[in-house]
Amino acid sequence: MRLCLLMATAPNPYECDLDGRDPFEALADTAGRIRDAVASWTAADFERSYAPGKWSIRRVIIHLAQTELALGARMRFALAEPDYVAQPFSQDAWLPLDEALDAAAALDAYTVLRRMNLSLLRALPAGHLDREFSHPEYGMLTIRWVVSQMAGHDLHHFRQIQTVPDPGEPRRTPKNPAAD
Repeated sequence: MRLCLLMATAPNPYECDLDGRDPFEALADTAGRIRDAVASWTAADFERSYAPGKWSIRRVIIHLAQTELALGARMRFALAEPDYVAQPFSQDAWLPLDEALDAAAALDAYTVLRRMNLSLLRALPAGHLDREFSHPEYGMLTIRWVVSQMAGHDLHHFRQIQTVPDPGEPRRTPKNPAAD
């Protein structure tokens, strides 16, 4: 079992998934790695799950796109609005809203939003990553915290995608992206 040091005031629920990896490096390459991992999949392949009773990979990718949209907007509000208070969102309430989206469109949305968010982050003036805002569940956060959350969240779901077996094969053990 891995022991992770969490921030005292606002623990990042995905800190362990980063496994010491630089969050900015993970943000820059994980969306592409996910795209590469599923490049040859058919529509039926995307309906497979990483574990019994869990979301299909199509739903995981919809969730990644929705999260990229929500957290990208959260960062922009925090950067543009003084004393910004973030609005929490429920992944379980959001997922059905885009249920009709196919995997290819969800993957395109996710990767385009990631490029847009990376462009924003790379262009930020010094000190803006430490811009604070509040969240009703996590307390005081910074843009840097959101970056780390997004990066760990990506890696969390990338590992799930890696466990999906090819049809007829046994379930695989996920690879550690940080070790690649």
